[in-house]
Amino acid sequence: MSSTEGPSRAADKSPRQQVDRLLVGMRWRRLEEPLGFIKVLQWLFAIFAFGSCGSYSGETGATVRCNNEAKDVSSIIVLFGYPFRLNRVQYEMPLCDDDSTSKTMHLMGDFSAPAEFFVTLGIFSFFYTMAALVVYLRFHNLYAENKRFPLVDFCVTVSFTFFWLVAAAAWGKGLTDIKGATRPSSLTAAMSVCHGEEAVCSAGATPSMGLANISVSLSGPQGLRVNADWERAIHLLPSSKHFSLPWP
Repeated sequence: MSSTEGPSRAADKSPRQQVDRLLVGMRWRRLEEPLGFIKVLQWLFAIFAFGSCGSYSGETGATVRCNNEAKDVSSIIVLFGYPFRLNRVQYEMPLCDDDSTSKTMHLMGDFSAPAEFFVTLGIFSFFYTMAALVVYLRFHNLYAENKRFPLVDFCVTVSFTFFWLVAAAAWGKGLTDIKGATRPSSLTAAMSVCHGEEAVCSAGATPSMGLANISVSLSGPQGLRVNADWERAIHLLPSSKHFSLPWP
């Protein structure tokens, strides 16, 4: 029994020992260097960017008061969120006639493409930056002995910068359209019962876009914080003493 338990215990401890060795070998003071500090910022901004967009949920609504005394005041509350396929979000429009009570309606627009592209890019940026940090802190000798690693890091950073700019522009435009499609005034304008004299419609709950605005402020055209971090990393990478390119 002891001979069989020995190898199994050693096998159980080996992953923990590998993690411990990895953490012990980390040179945390390299985070004070420009490249390490910038990558930490990239990692944090990527978390906030895709987290604030991917976890967003909001609600909009309206109130319908029928002139018919037999009908009560109807409150409409519509919930929506990521990935913002608003054309699949249903709500019930009250009717003021005596024959029927409500009609199923949908919000307008499908904004899943820019939202999903933005979140996907943020996730890839998060994982790449985390892996690059591990290599930079634990296996820094690769940067000193092999010039391909800094070159690959530089090329990937350039690629991420371009895609961040594209995703920021697309998501900024998509969020503007989402705000327009989910305003209470847009909701009442889409309901036919509000166009006649048989009912009086008023605005209900206004969507709170604070969390979605954070994602735009971290990456959109107005903030460009994430993109600025990537661009600063591009300018700082060639200045590293372990990285040299035939700059003109």
